[in-house]
Amino acid sequence: MKTLLGGILLALGLLIAGASGLCSLTVLAMSTSGQMGEMVPMVLLFGGIPFLIGAGLVYAGRAIVRSDRNQG
Repeated sequence: MKTLLGGILLALGLLIAGASGLCSLTVLAMSTSGQMGEMVPMVLLFGGIPFLIGAGLVYAGRAIVRSDRNQG
């Protein structure tokens, strides 16, 4: 059961972090070079928080899967 929960957390974390990272890179790539300095804080605020949440879910899911493998 722990392996299933860990796998679900891993999958959700990868989806959230991946989508957030791709969207952040797209916004930065579409901004002109003169606006790049102004866009970075906004991208970090709106894209960085979901990316960190997704990375945390990946880390938690991996820890759950590893702890289950060590017990059984």
